[in-house]
Amino acid sequence: MEPTTDRAVEAWIPHRGAMKLLDRIVQVDAEGAIAEVHVPVDGLFTHDGEVPAWVGIEYMAQTISAWAAGRHQGRGGDGPKLGLLLGSRRYVAHRAGFPCGATLRVQARCEIMGDNGLGLFDCRVEMDGEEVATAQVSVFEPEDALAFLKVGAPS
Repeated sequence: MEPTTDRAVEAWIPHRGAMKLLDRIVQVDAEGAIAEVHVPVDGLFTHDGEVPAWVGIEYMAQTISAWAAGRHQGRGGDGPKLGLLLGSRRYVAHRAGFPCGATLRVQARCEIMGDNGLGLFDCRVEMDGEEVATAQVSVFEPEDALAFLKVGAPS
C-alpha cells in the first residue's frame, strides 16, 4: 500500500458528483487512511452556514473507502472498490455542525478486517487540531459488490 498520495480523490473512492465529500487523500497505508474535507459553502448537506455533524459518519466512511482502494490496488486491483457502510458505534460529535470554510482532517484506522469482508475502523474528525467527532465504523466489502447488490432485486 502507498504510504502517501497526491492522486485525485476519484482514484481512491467510488463517490462522484455531490456525494464526493472528500477533497484530498493525505495518506493511505496498511493501518488506515487520512483525508481532508474543506467544508463547502454550497454543498449538498450545507445548511445555515454549516454541515451537520452527523455527516461526519459519511466523511469517515469515504476515508475508509480510500483505505480499501489502497488495499485493493496493492493486491493488483484497479481503482476503488464498492463497499457498504453497515453502521457505527459510539458516534460522538463535540459540536452540532462543521462551519463552512473549515478544513477537517478525517482519520480511519483499521482495527480488524476479516476474510469475509467485514471490517471495523476507529475513526475521528479533527478541526484545527481539536477532535470534533469520533466513532467506530463497521463496513462490509463483498467480493463482487454489484452481484451482491443484485441479489433479491426484482428481475
